[in-house]
Amino acid sequence: MPITLPSTLPAFDTLSKEGVMVMTPDRAAHQDIRPLRIGLLNLMPKKIQTENQFARLIGATPLQIDFQLIRMSEHQTKTTAAEHMEEFYRPFQEVKDEKFDGLIITGAPIEHLPFEEVTYWDELCEVMDWTQTNVHSTFGVCWGGMAMIHHFHGVNKHMLDHKAFGCFRHRNLAAASPYLRGFSDDFVIPVSRWTEMRQDEIDAAPGLRTLLGSDEVGPCLVEDPGRRSLYIFNHFEYDSGTLKEEYDRDIASGTSINVPMNYYPDDDPGRQPLNRWRSHAHLLYGNWISEIYLTTPFEMERIGKETTDLRG
Repeated sequence: MPITLPSTLPAFDTLSKEGVMVMTPDRAAHQDIRPLRIGLLNLMPKKIQTENQFARLIGATPLQIDFQLIRMSEHQTKTTAAEHMEEFYRPFQEVKDEKFDGLIITGAPIEHLPFEEVTYWDELCEVMDWTQTNVHSTFGVCWGGMAMIHHFHGVNKHMLDHKAFGCFRHRNLAAASPYLRGFSDDFVIPVSRWTEMRQDEIDAAPGLRTLLGSDEVGPCLVEDPGRRSLYIFNHFEYDSGTLKEEYDRDIASGTSINVPMNYYPDDDPGRQPLNRWRSHAHLLYGNWISEIYLTTPFEMERIGKETTDLRG
């Protein structure tokens, strides 16, 4: 939540430049408050687990969130009960005339396929274009982020020789960004992917800014102000045991997989993994929600047409 300070107080400019949320008393007095409408386009096979992960993060702020679950219209999941999907999810074609303050597009275990070969790619392109008129801020996660940066900027994903799997150290590359308020200079993030985005190709696309990156696994969080979007290629939302579940699954099926790096104490899969990213996960998604709150129009019909800024 923002702190209210007179705009003439020296701390106002100092804190603003540091990325702290500050608001003038006049702006605060004229605030209108309503629930934020946040959609989750869930492309993951374990729908319920993914719902829990993102709801936990976006529900941890003092703001009221209207959380809406969305699915692709034609694609039918085989791993989540039809009753659950029928009761809690709405197909995109049913919601496309509505407005949202925020939308999360999740990852999907289809990274080995070229984007254009994904069965629901045409509809996903429709979704991504729709965000530009009906969503105030969009957050693409892992494959979802790669799909967005490819669709809007032509940046390609590249197959890796081996899976990037484990908890990798990342650097804070934009400490004054409002999305990185409270972030340490470096920290770990869970990574689980067979593909990568390359920094030089992101740098070549006008308007993109990399906020988080790793010497080992490359760019992580990219801001796209022109599209009112963020793209993250790794998994702050993962539970403590998610990488363990993936590792155990592959071992049980005979799939060749390395022990997730820097995850188990002493790299021993027999020991309980420790969660060392939870605080930064809450910071990132809390900051995203706060930025939406500060900039989204109060009147829903104005979303996609103009931006409000309550910071003075």
